[in-house]
Amino acid sequence: MHRILDNTKGDRWIWLIVILLSVISLLAVYSSVATLAFKQGKGVEILLMKHVLMILGGIVLMYISHKLDYRYYAGISKVMMIVTIPLLVYTLVFGSHINNASRWIAIPGTGLSFQTSDLAKLALITYLARTLSRKQENIKDVKESFLPVMGAVCLVFILIALANLSTALMLFGVSILLLIIGRISIRQIAITCGAGFILLLGVIFLGPRRDTYVSRVKVFLHPELAKADKSFQGDHAKIAIASGGIFGKGPGNSTERNYLPESYSDEIYAIIIEEYGLVGGLAVVGIYLFLLYRCIKIVTKAPKAFGALLACGLSFSLTIQAFANMAVAVGLGPVTGVPLPLVSMGGTSILFTSIAFGIILSVSKDIEEGKKEKSEPKKDNTGPNKIIVGEIRTA
Repeated sequence: MHRILDNTKGDRWIWLIVILLSVISLLAVYSSVATLAFKQGKGVEILLMKHVLMILGGIVLMYISHKLDYRYYAGISKVMMIVTIPLLVYTLVFGSHINNASRWIAIPGTGLSFQTSDLAKLALITYLARTLSRKQENIKDVKESFLPVMGAVCLVFILIALANLSTALMLFGVSILLLIIGRISIRQIAITCGAGFILLLGVIFLGPRRDTYVSRVKVFLHPELAKADKSFQGDHAKIAIASGGIFGKGPGNSTERNYLPESYSDEIYAIIIEEYGLVGGLAVVGIYLFLLYRCIKIVTKAPKAFGALLACGLSFSLTIQAFANMAVAVGLGPVTGVPLPLVSMGGTSILFTSIAFGIILSVSKDIEEGKKEKSEPKKDNTGPNKIIVGEIRTA
């Protein structure tokens, strides 16, 4: 164990954030998973143990990902995109139909479902970071730089949006942010946004889930006119938050977990506030804000464009998803169906989130190693005992 800790590199605060979120996840999931256990005819301990194994597996993947030099992810980004596009198409056509959406592919023999949009987020962000960093010399060139970027963003957006509009919109927003940081011209960014808007209208008014999207927006804008079954989830989330008070009802004392659908996943933040009160809710918000702060520090210190863009895209993807989930729970947005990163009971989504954390830590590790190289004295080969303090270029 001591040897593993010695080999753990990168921002120590991010490691601490991961541990804190994992502990919060265990407490919240154990408290809210009883209804799922009843539906499946299993014991709560069995589902909790499955969740524990997912968290441990995520930590292992994060450790492996952070040990790998982040530059290797540039090399596999094209392969990831080549694999991702067919998987997204396969998911739309043959994917498991859960909650009126084809977002999952069942993994044979495991009992697990794999959400392809989780892989698509990693693939697209890595691909954009690689492309933008390598095309900086001719970044304004339409054929060489803009078309490959715009094509990748719009293609992934439409393939995800047909089944999961909220995730697609968040990923599209992160992609636009990367285009801005990557020095793509305002005119080209406007063209990309225009293309995305046209695709969005097509999904909303012509897509297979158009009725669901329109219904959710109407319920959010006019809750007083919505039918009881349409606003059921939002109403009980508000009840959970309102009954939590300042300090909450205490761990395991939630009552709304028996009424809230997906209380262990999409609405887990409402359960956290009910049991730990306003103090607990603000603490979770503070953890994600602190995560964003630490990631921004990594971005500003990264010596290479690829590392900075990669850390920026992944960190904003995680934090935007977190705040989208919490906004829905407190009634600030329509129902989205996105989990709270590293907190919700999400199966394979925990694994992909952990890989994203590992890649961010890999960039942070490279910064630390660069600082050590600069601070170490360099021996001069012209003399046996002569030492020159020189600056070594950070790779």
